[in-house]
Amino acid sequence: MVVDKGSGRIAFVSFTVGVCTPAVLYNARRNGTTHSTRLRSSGKEQAFCTFLHIRSRKEEEHKYIMEALLSVVSVPLYAACEGCYVMYRMKLKRKEISKEGDGEIVLLPEEPEDMWHAYNLISQGDQIRSTTVRRVQSETATGSSSSERVRVTLTIEVDTIEFDSVEGVLRLKGKNITENRFVKLGAYHTLELELNREFSLIKPYWDSIALEQVTSATDPTKYADAGAIVMSEGLAHICLITSTMTITRSRIEVSIPRKGKGTTTNHEKGLGKFFEMVMQAMLRHFNFDVIKCVVIGSPGFVKDQFFDYMNAEAIKQDNKLIFENKNKFILVHTSSGHKHALKEALSDPGVAVRLADTKAAGEMRALTDFYDLLKNDPDRAFYGFRHVELANERQAIQVLMVTDELFRSSDIKTRKKYVQLVESVRENGGEVKLFSSAHISGEQLTQLSGIAAMLRFPLPDVDDELEQSDEEVAAEETTTS
Repeated sequence: MVVDKGSGRIAFVSFTVGVCTPAVLYNARRNGTTHSTRLRSSGKEQAFCTFLHIRSRKEEEHKYIMEALLSVVSVPLYAACEGCYVMYRMKLKRKEISKEGDGEIVLLPEEPEDMWHAYNLISQGDQIRSTTVRRVQSETATGSSSSERVRVTLTIEVDTIEFDSVEGVLRLKGKNITENRFVKLGAYHTLELELNREFSLIKPYWDSIALEQVTSATDPTKYADAGAIVMSEGLAHICLITSTMTITRSRIEVSIPRKGKGTTTNHEKGLGKFFEMVMQAMLRHFNFDVIKCVVIGSPGFVKDQFFDYMNAEAIKQDNKLIFENKNKFILVHTSSGHKHALKEALSDPGVAVRLADTKAAGEMRALTDFYDLLKNDPDRAFYGFRHVELANERQAIQVLMVTDELFRSSDIKTRKKYVQLVESVRENGGEVKLFSSAHISGEQLTQLSGIAAMLRFPLPDVDDELEQSDEEVAAEETTTS
């Protein structure tokens, strides 16, 4: 690539273009001037994704080139260069919010994970404007009927929300609230939000949490923090751990023959095939340019056997990708090869150090600190809304932990009370950690009612106060009746 710094024009760009939704960067081998890429298509072919190899190794020059590219290329960009990988995520196209808090935001999702952000943003009663395809029947002059598929723009008032985390599909059902020649006013319609197709989200009130979620979703610096493989003999889960969710990219389950008396040949062959499947899945789904580490967890010595197999195969195949990233692998003990064992893997001290500055590790660390406090100093560890609310009234909260699931309530009053609590804690100098319910840590917090707090000082008499308050309320209700 050659860039004229005077005019900002790109004289030469080396790239390949593939059509896929979503695009998965399989294995980018970089040797200074070439960039080899393979694509896998999932679903209908819709969106253009451009993969570029930038020859410059200087960060400043790389930034300049990317700015020039963005000015002339409108499709999603995935750019790989020496020592740098940039992934462009959900784009904020327009933002119009009044002083009263109502308004419209236009977003363009570009990654499957962006659908998760949209799922967190959209609530029952919101309005969504997007394009969709409808089958329209028409009658000809001869009396025969014909049907055709037409693309129309609809605005619906959201009634139900369905999110498929595996496929990354978001379906919204509601009444059409605008005049349209193809869809009657008030008719129910299902909108399916798609990658690389913008949509407008109109809310009667944009609270601070919703605006914070928009900022988080459109932050271009986000990427997968780590890769994880939890496995046992014949079972493996290959996962990506991003700043907002844990994504299972592949689940591998095969039958491995048992060791026979006097021979282990069939067992070793079966284990070898299993390890090969796991290694290939890892190479397909992990981008070593961006992840900080790869955690391999298992009971017994399965992780060690897999790691030895992977290194031996890397030597045979001259796989430089594994050689260059060998120091990113961390082997830890887990109780099983099931996905829930990820919690054990991420709680390992060695993993925590490697992921010290990531959101996922921060959540796990905070949750571990809370459990320790609950065990050793229970008067400083509260969970449940009423307990946490009372602690906030006394300005005792040091760290508030709350899951994003609580802000998806269809009841506006319920959502509002959690938003007000978060804002109040921040005003009082407390730290707020918004946990993703799609993370292992978020699932753990959900089991504690979805909200918990670590306090600055102990509040030993809270249970007595709440019990007394309940008795007073019960007495009032009895008197009234």
